[in-house]
Amino acid sequence: MNTHQYIELEHRYSAHNYHPLPVVLSRGEGPYVWDVEGKRYLDFLSGYSAVNQGHCHPRLVNALVEQASKLTLTSRAFHSDKLGVYAEFITQYFGYDKVLPMNTGVEAVETAIKITRKWGYEVKGIPDGQAKIVVCEHNFHGRTSTVISFSSDPTARTHFGPYMPGFITIPYNDAAALEEALQDDTVAGFLVEPIQGEAGVVVPEDGYLAKCKSLCEQHRVLFMADEIQTGLARTGKMLACDHERVRPDVLILGKALSGGLLPISAVLADEEVMDCIHPGEHGSTFGGNPLACVVAMEALKVLREERLAERAAELGELFRSELRTMNHPLISLVRGKGLLNAIVINDPDPDAAWNLCLRMKEGGLLAKPTHGDKIRLAPTLVITREQILNATDILYTSLGAK
Repeated sequence: MNTHQYIELEHRYSAHNYHPLPVVLSRGEGPYVWDVEGKRYLDFLSGYSAVNQGHCHPRLVNALVEQASKLTLTSRAFHSDKLGVYAEFITQYFGYDKVLPMNTGVEAVETAIKITRKWGYEVKGIPDGQAKIVVCEHNFHGRTSTVISFSSDPTARTHFGPYMPGFITIPYNDAAALEEALQDDTVAGFLVEPIQGEAGVVVPEDGYLAKCKSLCEQHRVLFMADEIQTGLARTGKMLACDHERVRPDVLILGKALSGGLLPISAVLADEEVMDCIHPGEHGSTFGGNPLACVVAMEALKVLREERLAERAAELGELFRSELRTMNHPLISLVRGKGLLNAIVINDPDPDAAWNLCLRMKEGGLLAKPTHGDKIRLAPTLVITREQILNATDILYTSLGAK
């Protein structure tokens, strides 16, 4: 079948909950993907940063295939020979006492919310049913019923209510607003993205995260970092919080924890927090399955051994420099950190960013708009200097092709 036929088939039989670019991909390797007609593209979305290690990294594929031939799932009704090994590995890797393994990113967010509330009641002493969590405007933590309850995106919220109470929304990058919110003694946690990815790669001012962590400590509130997109070497450090030497009380990971091979997520915390969860209170059939444990360990080893955080830092500086050097009137702003970047399109046409992405696709570069006028640019971390420069050439040509 050709591209049109595949898209028509999907449109007919699949729910219309996404609006993809009109490209049908069939293969990936490193920083590249190929469509069904055999055309090659540089992937500058990377599965929303799930493919930091590059498409089909051979070490990850080998680990998956080897374990898949032995044992893939036991459920948590029984122990496996991989979960304990993985738990020791990941807790030592990030410096926490305990891990609770899950599958998707939003499951990890839901897990963090439950753990934080439980800690609020059983350790902090918040009266039952009154625990609150502070969140930020324009956040993106997923689309479950709980998470959309504190979303400020009307597309995610409209006609999906009633909404869950217990959340206080404050402006992002506003430590004073957090300080005011924390005057409420029933606040158990502060949930924040170190960089707001879906909002268009909004980078807070230097010192914001450290100030927020200090405020949380003063008011005995858990600092909950959603590092699902920003973590795992994407921003030039293993965690985006590392830029300010902030250690979250609750660390939420996903996406690149599997290198894009299967859904893997995790929540890490110390014993005072994690030991609030007891048998039967939370779980997942697939969470912590042997296949996921093996792939996650290999994914984390690749990040460190191939020095992908350092690579992201170096090439991110190059990429932003090249984007700013363009000085093109259609680009009103370039922002980002490491290889998590975005451009803001200066055009009254609401479809301008979408149309630019279509022209980029024709040139062999894949990216997608977010929130209308912003284009997120996040290649795999195995990309080379030459490929970065090639991508900027394609972007510049596409800007002039309007």
